[in-house]
Amino acid sequence: MNHFYYGKPFTLECGDSLPSINIVYNTYGALNEDRSNVVWVCHALTANSDAAHWWSGLIGEDKLINPAKYFIVCANILGSCYGSTGPVSEDPLNKRPYYSHFPRITIRDMVRAHILLRQHLGIDRIHLLMGGSMGGYQACGWALMEREVIKKLFLIATSSTESAWGIAVHTAQRLAIEADASWREAFPEAGRKGLKAARAIGILTYRNYGILVKKQSDPDPEKTDHYKASSYIEYQGEKLVNRFNAYCYWLLTKALDSHHLARGRYPGVEQALQSISQKTLIMGIDSDILCPLEEQRFMARYMPAAELVEIDSAYGHDGFMVETGKITKYLGAWLERV
Repeated sequence: MNHFYYGKPFTLECGDSLPSINIVYNTYGALNEDRSNVVWVCHALTANSDAAHWWSGLIGEDKLINPAKYFIVCANILGSCYGSTGPVSEDPLNKRPYYSHFPRITIRDMVRAHILLRQHLGIDRIHLLMGGSMGGYQACGWALMEREVIKKLFLIATSSTESAWGIAVHTAQRLAIEADASWREAFPEAGRKGLKAARAIGILTYRNYGILVKKQSDPDPEKTDHYKASSYIEYQGEKLVNRFNAYCYWLLTKALDSHHLARGRYPGVEQALQSISQKTLIMGIDSDILCPLEEQRFMARYMPAAELVEIDSAYGHDGFMVETGKITKYLGAWLERV
């Protein structure tokens, strides 16, 4: 894990600014002589910069994205609780954590922080920029902001704008956090119970009816309580609150809602997509109810150099992390061909 400190004011899209920012990042492998082997990975909502851990079936030794071949970079997003500047960071002006006083951020702010790190690392071209879900939001925005730097894109389980469905889900999650009596109190565990409920809502969209019925149904018809599905949701919520922070989750879901490629740039998202000229592989998952296939089909329809692959998976939105065998098959063949 590495740290990059940017000691100048960082102006946000909302108009506020941070006095300075810190970015935590991981690298794997080494730059080749002409610096043409960079693969940059953008992570999703509650992940971190250790892409070789959370995407282990795809990134690592003897995997498709191999550090023996590529110089792999993954930076923790602005607003997270995994080291980059966010709500639990210390405000350098008053030496206290920001908590609820952290300013509103957008996906574009995250990308601008990535660009500062790219420049710090002396990288002037990215061979492959890749991301799933919220990581795909960052990758799409970055492809528009630095067309000459980004050479190829891999996007999975993502979209060109946050949908009304996604915004509604995030609003329900924030309502759960806000209903916690400790929310907005100035300590890191504030909103913990609300975060657990928010994660429960999220799990219902990351998976789907089919996989929950298949994996979490009880064989005992005599039960009237303590169901397997209930235990699963409780477990998933508890697991997140033990590693994440409610202030960060609330803030980052707001950032997700901000995702719209055309905002301030083009009259419509179709024109924005037509401007992404990089060769792109888009993957969608047929059981994904959070970023359904229709969103990837829409992207592929308007991006001039995009190809679409549709993956059959029972795992819904989480399939972008689970189905690494299928991803390797299609992404590997595409990389060889293009």
